[in-house]
Amino acid sequence: MRKFGTNISSTTSFTLMGFPELESLEHWLTALLLLLYAISILGNALILFIIKEEQSLHQPMYYFLSLLSINDLGVSFSTLPTVLASMCFHAPEIAFDACLTQMFFIHFLSWTESGILLAMSFDRYVAICDPLHYSSVLTDARVAYMGIFIIIRSFCMLFPPPLLLKRLPFCKANVLIHPFCLHPDMIRLPCGDTTINSMYGVSVVISAFGVDSVLILLSYVLILHSVLAIASQEERLKTLNTCVAHIWAVLIFYIPMLCVSMVHRFGKQAPEYVPKFMSLIYLFVPPMLNPIIYSIKTKEIRKKLHKMFFRSKL
Repeated sequence: MRKFGTNISSTTSFTLMGFPELESLEHWLTALLLLLYAISILGNALILFIIKEEQSLHQPMYYFLSLLSINDLGVSFSTLPTVLASMCFHAPEIAFDACLTQMFFIHFLSWTESGILLAMSFDRYVAICDPLHYSSVLTDARVAYMGIFIIIRSFCMLFPPPLLLKRLPFCKANVLIHPFCLHPDMIRLPCGDTTINSMYGVSVVISAFGVDSVLILLSYVLILHSVLAIASQEERLKTLNTCVAHIWAVLIFYIPMLCVSMVHRFGKQAPEYVPKFMSLIYLFVPPMLNPIIYSIKTKEIRKKLHKMFFRSKL
């Protein structure tokens, strides 16, 4: 029994899988992922640069957008090392502690993004339902406190899972199906009792994603109620148009996240590449699309981009 219950210290590394079932398309898939990384990093960096340089964008809505862009950059950089190592350089081994660290940051940033999207929905609610008090409700100090609270909440929620995993014995082949470390993937490998890990994971999903999504939905119910009270149809559309970018950001974040959760929990019989692709969509698509959506749907950012590129051509 002592030999079977190997202490965690004997587990030194994990093997990250790429897409061996798509070996003939591996180069194309790698090129696609690198392109998505480039778009995500350049797009979010450009959003941050524009907001920093343009004084008219120093408002709560754009402060939250800055937080979203910083968070999306974090998501990209947290997965980039292992994706490059496993798919470009064919070096799939990752140290145990490094894997736990990457797992923490991936999920921490996901929970933080959920909190930022909730804060952005509150911003839209105040701007539309109580515009006269917008500047007094969303002061710079309160925006900063909200950002700090979101980060602390995510840290407190995501600090226990790596510790809970580290206490378990790993006696199976330590092969992860993704080119990065995710909690649902890692929790399959211990040969000890993972009930606490599973229960904690479900409780965190419900308390964070569940509550955040319900509050976002509630804010839009109140926004829609307020918009319908506007007499002019043109004004209604103009008001709702200020929410379009945020609505898209919410959809492209929560829908893939829900699909990943469902596949890992209930799709045991699905082919192995299904959860892999769902996780890639979940981690790659929102950071790539968010700056594109906000660049297209936000007039001030669109104008600044036009000025930058127009001047550069001159």
